[in-house]
Amino acid sequence: MNKKQKQLWITFSLGATIILIQGGLLYGFFVFRFLLIVNIFFINQTIIKHQGGCLVAEVWTNCLRILGDELPDEEFNAWIRPLHVTEKDGSIELFAPNGLILDQVQSHYLPLIRRTILQIDDSESEVFLYIGSNSKKSSVAQPESLLPEYFENNLNPFFTFSNFVEGKTTQLAHAAAKQVADNPESSYNPLFIHGSTGLGKTHLMHAIGHQLLKKNPSSRILYIRSQNFVNDMVSALRHHTIDQFKQYFHGLDVLLIDDIQFFAGKHSSQEEFFNTYNALLEGNKQIVLTSDKYPKEIDKLEDRLKSRFGAGLTVPVERPELETRVAILMKKAEQIPLDLPQEAAFEIAKLVKSNVRELEGALNNVRANTQLTGEPITIESVRVALRDLIAVHDRLVSIDNIQKTISDYYNVSLSDLLSKSRSRSIARPRQIAMSLAKELTEKSLPEIGRAFGGRDHTTVIHACKKINELRESDSRTNDDYQNLQRQLSA
Repeated sequence: MNKKQKQLWITFSLGATIILIQGGLLYGFFVFRFLLIVNIFFINQTIIKHQGGCLVAEVWTNCLRILGDELPDEEFNAWIRPLHVTEKDGSIELFAPNGLILDQVQSHYLPLIRRTILQIDDSESEVFLYIGSNSKKSSVAQPESLLPEYFENNLNPFFTFSNFVEGKTTQLAHAAAKQVADNPESSYNPLFIHGSTGLGKTHLMHAIGHQLLKKNPSSRILYIRSQNFVNDMVSALRHHTIDQFKQYFHGLDVLLIDDIQFFAGKHSSQEEFFNTYNALLEGNKQIVLTSDKYPKEIDKLEDRLKSRFGAGLTVPVERPELETRVAILMKKAEQIPLDLPQEAAFEIAKLVKSNVRELEGALNNVRANTQLTGEPITIESVRVALRDLIAVHDRLVSIDNIQKTISDYYNVSLSDLLSKSRSRSIARPRQIAMSLAKELTEKSLPEIGRAFGGRDHTTVIHACKKINELRESDSRTNDDYQNLQRQLSA
């Protein structure tokens, strides 16, 4: 008997008692029968409302619609959509597929769910939350149109292979991603994609997920940022649900984990990810990782993780060359849609060399300018729209400027700076120059290496690491470096 049924029964009992006392036995008997019939009618209506579960499913469907409007998409898809509903003895039972979701819903969303259900259904049914599946118990048809597979919703629908513009600097990463998508659990496990922000690492990762889901819609594919992995793990430890956390991640078919460098310095998180990594690899499950650094460059990351990350295939993504930047702009304009002449795209591409996100930002500025003025896009209108960017571009530090400044500061000739000499008096200024070039210019590591006498990008990596270590241990090196930074940035 639910709360409303109890209230009706109490009201009926009190009313009948009062009438029996005040009105006499016969009169009270007829009123008693009348109130009994009315009470049974209302109780039956309440019971009928939930019998068969049809209306419970309707209530839950409406609840999902309301919560979908109130909550951010990421929260709704992660914590509310995976829930399943059933009815038992006039109560509504919700089932979470794992402990992680149970904990989050219990802590943050259950009161909101209860209030929303009460708004929809005034029967005041109690709402309970459990872990597990309701498949054996449920007589309620789930609103499938509102409950798609949880893992699919983690993937950005716009990040597909068909939307990715391949260039020389992303050719290897694109080919490797396609290979993993076509043949998961191949020798490319893990696939490790590294490069600066905004160059397409996340796009390729999502594209792999989409391709694998297309081949096998039942695959348990999860895209997650390493920061979210850490947050979820901390929450699981705090609420004593770490076993459910492990079960959840160890049960995946494909793990796509972004920005792996966030694990640096977090020993407990590294330990847990190490266990997850091994469990998935031993089960022949595919792992794809991204980072802004080459595995061995990630400071405060355990050697055993660096070793495992390098055991598969490691591929770089670098800043797109001019032709690719133009192609990216034309592709984006087509998707908007926006009438972008190719010569205008070339003008934007010449100004923006850093990454795809800045290309998109520049294109949005050009688009806004043409919408406000009502004029077509031309080279001149591009220059007007991007005048602030042009001013910044003119002030950018060049490698030539860095080399000349270092040469004057340390009294080393430019030819010696670019030579093969390993003399400390020459090698140290050269390393500082390389480190400054990496920090203050938009050049890629291979481009910096070529500018310093045709050296390999690994030499640049070593130079940057060496200077960072010296700056921490040697105050003179740090003072010199900061003085040079100020000179070059002035």
